[in-house]
Amino acid sequence: MVTFFVVACLLSLCSFALTDECRSGFLKDMDFPGTDLTFLYSPSVEHCQKLCTQHPSCLFFTFIRPDWTKDDRNFQCFLKATPSGEPASQTPLPGVTSGFSLKACNQDIQSCFPEVFENVDFFGADYRTLFTATSEECQRTCTQDPACQFFTLLNENFAGTNVRFKCHLKFSWNIPTIPVIERNTGLVSGFSQKRQVTQFDAACQSKFLLNTDIPGSDLLSLKAVSAQHCQVLCSAHPQCTYFSFVSDDFKCFLKNNPNEMVTEAKDGITSGMPARYCQFENFEKLTYEEVDFKGSDIRFELTDDADACQRKCTETPVCQFYTYINENFSDQAFWRHCFLKSAITIPVPPKVSKLDNAVSGFTLRDCGTTVS
Repeated sequence: MVTFFVVACLLSLCSFALTDECRSGFLKDMDFPGTDLTFLYSPSVEHCQKLCTQHPSCLFFTFIRPDWTKDDRNFQCFLKATPSGEPASQTPLPGVTSGFSLKACNQDIQSCFPEVFENVDFFGADYRTLFTATSEECQRTCTQDPACQFFTLLNENFAGTNVRFKCHLKFSWNIPTIPVIERNTGLVSGFSQKRQVTQFDAACQSKFLLNTDIPGSDLLSLKAVSAQHCQVLCSAHPQCTYFSFVSDDFKCFLKNNPNEMVTEAKDGITSGMPARYCQFENFEKLTYEEVDFKGSDIRFELTDDADACQRKCTETPVCQFYTYINENFSDQAFWRHCFLKSAITIPVPPKVSKLDNAVSGFTLRDCGTTVS
């Protein structure tokens, strides 16, 4: 455990040192080679930059544009970092654009992407299809459906005549998912208190089935800190019909079976159903003692207590959750460390590729646009 925090501290110090410089511009036809953390698919350099900003460790990036011709890596967004915070090198390269994270810009990262992409397919993540006359109608349908984050329409000139005008509504997580949750003495974890925007006024009515499992029909397995958290994850996913939460290891099993729900008694498991079109009572206001939201660190700061750590996370635009180390932790050197953390919540297509007569885009819910 001590080894983990040493590494986390070193990485956090690197990113913290860069918070005084905001570099929002782009370097066209310039590559930042090497030092990759990962890559994600992205339809534009602006979207790629926001992916880098929300990724906890990304400091700069290189985006392979649609006009790249050397191979089929178009639309790949390479997220990068170095201990110095600067690219190891910069190399001229046609067809790519590079830039820097906006973490240092001290601004909320909006997930508004109004641009529509012609001859581009956002492949995968479908949960519903229907036929619409235009891409505008498909986008309007996506915007009005709370689960839809992006879409692809096959237009009237698409090669397959039987699927012309088919509108594919697609899902990605727009709430933070925490990759690792563990029990650990001396740690306190929780969430940012920034108010989440919602279009629903009614409060959700939660009903939990205590010491009850719903075996089988697993859709996804995620980490959740509580049954309430697991229900929120289930409610956000359009294909989740019910869930089971295992408290011993914080496992949240999202399940999909619209035909039946068979339960069985089992200690330590809480099951339940999603709540749709309502506002959850804010489980995020709670703090979780002896719990570590491990990894996903942006940086750390020293604070007097867990409440101050929570306030620091709330006032930091890119922070979504945190872990604080108090005096009960075994190594005194880490007392008062407040680790600020984040996860990507802007829409992320699982793949972006060229496709003639396909039109793709994102929901407009976060653009302040009235859709009628």
